[in-house]
Amino acid sequence: MRSDLFDQSNLEVDGSRRFALQSRKMLKVTLGEPVIAAKGVMVAYQGAVQFHHKGADSLAKFVKRAISSDDQALMTVSGQGDVFFARYAHDVFILELEGDAISIGGGNVLAFDANLQWDLHRTRGAGMMTGGLFSTLIHGHGSVALTSDGPPVILDCSQQPTFVDPNAAVCWSANLSPEIVSSMNMTSLLRGGTGEAFQYKFHGPGFVIVQPSEGFPMVTQG
Repeated sequence: MRSDLFDQSNLEVDGSRRFALQSRKMLKVTLGEPVIAAKGVMVAYQGAVQFHHKGADSLAKFVKRAISSDDQALMTVSGQGDVFFARYAHDVFILELEGDAISIGGGNVLAFDANLQWDLHRTRGAGMMTGGLFSTLIHGHGSVALTSDGPPVILDCSQQPTFVDPNAAVCWSANLSPEIVSSMNMTSLLRGGTGEAFQYKFHGPGFVIVQPSEGFPMVTQG
């Protein structure tokens, strides 16, 4: 049998690294220690692997997740073997945290080492009309994989205020605390607006990574 499908570039990558890019669109994780991943992103696995719903580690986390509209359910993946993760053929990026931290927007977390510390943070000014926006702060020593819907751009927030659609913000420096601002007046909002009513405002030493897509529409709570 012959086909370009069997090209060397499509063969499974070796398991010398715990977190490795199988391709630009797929992550391969070699288990030993468990990982935490978003529910629904496992596309294949080999070996003896178990998947368990990841509950909140504390009452505070439970309350945050209960009231967050953009929080995604997590699962713990453990056992021995290889697991492949992907999300809608989005681009996958691996960050190696070395005692530092990163804030990641709503649905961009793919998987991360279970030994990393994480928590949900509510965006300043995020009220009922914005759906109560949250981000995931991850810190410690270990690997984090996230997704971007297309090749992203890195914007420097230190020189001037930077405004980003909440659905396009992939991740940002942990020391930055975005706030929700509106570029529309109330009359425009009541008339339907333009779809660009709310933005994250970033300003300070650091960066924000923006994907070339607004992803899925932001769900508002009535």
